[in-house]
Amino acid sequence: MSAPLLRIAAAQFPVFEPQNWAAVEHLLKHFVSQARDEGAHLLVFPEYAAMSLAALFPNHIKGHLQEELGAIQSLHGDWLALHARLASDYQLHILAGSFPVQIGDADAAPVYRNRAHLFAPNGKNGWQDKWTMTRFETELWGISAGDTLKGFDTTLGRIAVNICYDVEFPLLARAQVEAGAQIILAPSCTDTTAGYWRVRVGAQARALENQCVVVQAPLVGEAPWSASVDVNVGRAGIYAPPDRGLPDDGVLAIGEWNQPQCVVADIDPAKLAAVRADGQVFNHRDWARQPGLGLLPNVLIEDLR
Repeated sequence: MSAPLLRIAAAQFPVFEPQNWAAVEHLLKHFVSQARDEGAHLLVFPEYAAMSLAALFPNHIKGHLQEELGAIQSLHGDWLALHARLASDYQLHILAGSFPVQIGDADAAPVYRNRAHLFAPNGKNGWQDKWTMTRFETELWGISAGDTLKGFDTTLGRIAVNICYDVEFPLLARAQVEAGAQIILAPSCTDTTAGYWRVRVGAQARALENQCVVVQAPLVGEAPWSASVDVNVGRAGIYAPPDRGLPDDGVLAIGEWNQPQCVVADIDPAKLAAVRADGQVFNHRDWARQPGLGLLPNVLIEDLR
C-alpha cells in the first residue's frame, strides 16, 4: 500500500505593521485557515516573520536594530503559544516564522539565535537554529550561529529545516537527508532579487542532489519603519528533483512575485521513492562517489509524533 499524498502550503507572508496583538493573531489565523481550507497538512512561514512584532513598540525602538531585538523578547512566549494554539485548533503542522531569540545568561551581553519552531497538532514542538549567518546578521545585527542540526519525526514523515542562507550549503541538508529527512523546509528573507535567486537555486539544488522535496517560503513586502525587514522580495516555491513522474523543471508549485498568498502542492512519497530506486539518474545514491567528502555534521532527531 503506497503512502498517502502530503499537501504542503508555503506562505508568501507579508511584513506588516500591526497596531496591537489582535492584528498579529488575525493575520496569522488568516494564513492558517487558508492553508487548512486548501487541505494542507503542513504550513511553512518565512524567516524573520516575527520581526513585524517590533511595530508594537514605541517609535524610539522601531527602526533601531538592537532595540528591536531586545524589545520583542517579551513577546517570544506569546508568539510560540499562538502558533501552538493554531496548530492544535486547525490540526496541521506549522513551521512558525523564525524569531531571533535571546539565549544564555540574561545578565550577560545578549546572544541571539535565529530560531524556527515546528509545531505539531498534538502540542509537541521542536526548533532549529540557523547555522550560517549572512553578512547582515554577523556584521550589523550580531546574530550568532546555531550549533545543533536536527530532524523532526512527525506523522507526515521526517522533516528538516534549513533557514534561508543555510540551504545554499549542501552538507547541512545532506546530513539531514542521510539521517532520514524526506522534506527540507527553507524559510527565507531576502531584500534583493539576487538574494531570492540564491536561496531558490540552493533549494532546487538540494532537491536535485538529495532527490527530496524542498519548500521555500519567503517574507514579502516593505516596512519603511523597520531597520531589519524594511525590504523583502521573493516568491514561494515547492521543489522536487526533475525526473520521471515529476515536473521537468522540478517546480511543483510557484507563487506570484511579491504577492501575499499561500502556495500549495501535493507531494507523492511514492514518486520520490521511485526516482531514488529507478530514476533517470541516482543523485542520492551517487553522492558517495564524490572525491574528498568530509564528515557530515551529526543530526539530532526529535520526536514530534
